[in-house]
Amino acid sequence: MPDAPALVEVGRVTRAHGIRGEVKVDGPPDLLEALEEATRVFVQPGGADPRAATRIGDVSGFSAALRQCRMHQGAALLVLEGVLTRNDAEALRGARIHVFGEDLPDLDDGEYYAHDLIGLKVVDMDGNALGELVDVLATGANDVYVVQGPSGERLLPAIESVVKAIDMEEGLLRVVVPEGL
Repeated sequence: MPDAPALVEVGRVTRAHGIRGEVKVDGPPDLLEALEEATRVFVQPGGADPRAATRIGDVSGFSAALRQCRMHQGAALLVLEGVLTRNDAEALRGARIHVFGEDLPDLDDGEYYAHDLIGLKVVDMDGNALGELVDVLATGANDVYVVQGPSGERLLPAIESVVKAIDMEEGLLRVVVPEGL
């Protein structure tokens, strides 16, 4: 039996939009844009553990055809198959929206989706271990990498002067830690 398709969380339903079943989804802009090309999504109920959804079968939810996606004020507005009324849409409030990994657009060399970076070991330029990248926070100016290590949690800005190299094959993120961090 083939492996279940990989899932990538792109956002969360925040509310219904209008009266015809459209839902508003907030999330990282690069992943929300992936919805514009997707034809199907996986909907995970709001109470489920989001870390559990890495493959279908790992988590409860349902697959739905994506009938329409349009961007509006930094969010995605989705029309999903079977979601016909405002009440249907409101029932999805808090649900996490996933796309199938194979449906994500290809990136240029040296570009990565945030979810691909989670789990990388973070080291300084001398090779000293700082911890593991556990989250990527999208902020207005730049992303912030959350590194969990022996000395606790450390927040590093994802900017060129801090992030020196990403080596996916070795699973390493090489950084220069700014003074005071």
